[in-house]
Amino acid sequence: MSNKTEPQTSTWVAKTIKFLWIAFIAGFLGFILFVWMISINFLGLFGTLPDFKALENPDSEIASELYSTDGVLLGQYFRENRSPVKYEELSPNLVKALIATEDVRFEEHSGIDMKAMMRVLFKSLLLGQNAGGGSTLSQQTAKNLFKTRTDASNGLLSKVPGLRMLIIKTKEWIVATQLEKAYTKNEILTLYLNTSDFGSNAFGIKTAAKTFFNKKPSELTIQESAVLVGLFKAPSYYSPVYNPDNSLRRRNTVLAQMMRNDYLSRDEFDSLSVLPIELNYSVANQNKGLATYFREIVKADLIKWTKENLKSDGSAYDLYGDGLRVYATIDSRMQRYAEEAVSDHMKTLQAAFYKEMGTRDPWIDGSFRVIPNFIEDAVKRTEAYRLLKVRYGNDTDSINLKLNEKKRMKVFSWENGELDTLMSSMDSLRYYKKMLQAGFMSMDPHTGQIKAWVGGLDHKYFKFDHVLRGKRQPGSTFKPFVYAAAIENGYSPCYSVIDQPVEVYIPGQPTWSPSNADGKFTYQKMTIRKAMAQSVNSITAYMMKKLSPKIVAETARRLGITSDLEEVPSLALGVNDVSIFEMVGAFGTFVNKGEHTTPFYIDRIEDKNGNVIQQFTPKKRPAMSEEHAYLMTYMLRGGFEEGGGTSQGVPYSLREGNELGGKTGTTQNASDGWYMGISKDLVSGTWVGGDDRAIHFRSWIAGQGGRTARPIWVNYMTKVYEDKSLGYTKGPFPRPERPLSIEIDCDVYEKESQRFADFDYDTQKNDF
Repeated sequence: MSNKTEPQTSTWVAKTIKFLWIAFIAGFLGFILFVWMISINFLGLFGTLPDFKALENPDSEIASELYSTDGVLLGQYFRENRSPVKYEELSPNLVKALIATEDVRFEEHSGIDMKAMMRVLFKSLLLGQNAGGGSTLSQQTAKNLFKTRTDASNGLLSKVPGLRMLIIKTKEWIVATQLEKAYTKNEILTLYLNTSDFGSNAFGIKTAAKTFFNKKPSELTIQESAVLVGLFKAPSYYSPVYNPDNSLRRRNTVLAQMMRNDYLSRDEFDSLSVLPIELNYSVANQNKGLATYFREIVKADLIKWTKENLKSDGSAYDLYGDGLRVYATIDSRMQRYAEEAVSDHMKTLQAAFYKEMGTRDPWIDGSFRVIPNFIEDAVKRTEAYRLLKVRYGNDTDSINLKLNEKKRMKVFSWENGELDTLMSSMDSLRYYKKMLQAGFMSMDPHTGQIKAWVGGLDHKYFKFDHVLRGKRQPGSTFKPFVYAAAIENGYSPCYSVIDQPVEVYIPGQPTWSPSNADGKFTYQKMTIRKAMAQSVNSITAYMMKKLSPKIVAETARRLGITSDLEEVPSLALGVNDVSIFEMVGAFGTFVNKGEHTTPFYIDRIEDKNGNVIQQFTPKKRPAMSEEHAYLMTYMLRGGFEEGGGTSQGVPYSLREGNELGGKTGTTQNASDGWYMGISKDLVSGTWVGGDDRAIHFRSWIAGQGGRTARPIWVNYMTKVYEDKSLGYTKGPFPRPERPLSIEIDCDVYEKESQRFADFDYDTQKNDF
């Protein structure tokens, strides 16, 4: 019996061994064939893989960044908030935590960790245990970079249950090995950190470090690094913001891994693991940080630019993904001073407005009577009303019910910052309509570079920009254009006129006869310099009559006013709407020796590699002679130097050893308060008023530009001069090298001039 069974057993064993060998070889060859078919996407069954060029230049979305002229990051434009860093910018703590937790044999393998794979297979298939991930950092980088798990990279066979993940894993193995050939270990590790999602809209380690700890990646401590590395497992579940207990446990797991792999001692682990997680959490958005209004203005320009310019390969630029570096002319220090000046003054001014308002509504007509149904009419212009109208049609009862329905909301408040309260849509509209608004811009008149831009109070709650988008009546700040026309037509600043009623007749128009701000006339003669300094309407009207509205309008346009100007006598008192942007540009012409430079705010645009794509240069053109421009700075100095000048309230500390020029402006019923201020190096303009012209101080004195707008300029200039690092110094306006052809010494002018007929009452009815 034994002799017969032994051959059978031997034969069975031999056949089994032979079968196993054949199966192994077939399986091995089949796997090789499977990998090869995936690598070439055989018959389109497996989905695409990145080609070698894509591996050499991986394309991941990178946020475009906006920098100030002094190198401070002002903001970003992104779909995924990601900005790359180099390996040298990473904290060693971060690198150690990452390797210890995610890929302890990272330095040893070539993209695939066979030991980790065998562990996963053994525990998962044979023991049915959760073995954790077997992916290397190289594989995870491949997944991040090339989106191997998205539908776009899948083929027909990816729809087969169980086969999809095998195909995906195989793709990641292939790409990982190719990455290992194309990059160093440090580069792969950096790529992984730059492309990972940390949650909280933070993509990449630079954004994550900023978002959670307000630090650079190089500044991260051991425990902070462990928190961020812990997020790779599940960004939401282990979020230190939303799930702090989970995050703490995960952080300590990472620390334990670092200890297990000799990156930490037992004592270090014991001391670090008991520490709480200390965050400095802030999610980046366009409502936070410096120059929020300015960033939105730049964004609109950049979107237009990307549509008008193409890359070298003919494709369009993507503002939100191409990692453009945009360098603005804004100086972050001056921007901060401007924002502080606006905030500090407007907080005080709003309190004064509330006090004067009392229990009365501030929306009043020319007779100071409250305008009926003002809020009811205003709400019909809101988005909330439009949506309700779409939903309820002509059912006004339902619309009104919803508009008056109380709900939890946060509102802007000067006293308490962001205020959590209970209001209806009507309540909030009524609340916000009582807020005074402001705009401010400062420019270097010699280069045209804008240095500071404050479009409003708070971009989160008030989106409208009052520097470029907003246009309001400039009031008396328009008068310098009348006097500029006079200077160009040979009038000296010493030319004298009597402060008396003036009537201007134009065929087909009603007689125009403006009164002075105080409703009185002195019937005294004064120079036009003093008249502009004191903002005397009658004398400005007289000069308009001598010159004509056409000449004044042409002068204003040549100096830089681009808004429509109606050629009527009242133009002299600033009745046509203009923006702060164009007013600052026009006043800059006086300081820049008569050459108009259009204000600009983008210096250059670079690609993500630092190559300059476009360099912007200022647009300049001659607008008036150097002599006339200097005489206008002399005229504007009158507000500080002439008795009763509207800039006399500027502190001596700012005026000492300095030549400054300025002009206040206040419109009808004090609806708008303006101040335009100039120094030898800066031209700045500010406006203050209600969003609606009907909202203003009842007292003209309280609402005049000298009180509502000028303090912002004073606070700003004080801060600028105090910061010696900016390089702005006090001093005189440069005088032309050639002698002046127009006399400005009024004693000499009086002796030489015999033009006393100009003091007589003017009886001419038609001058135009």
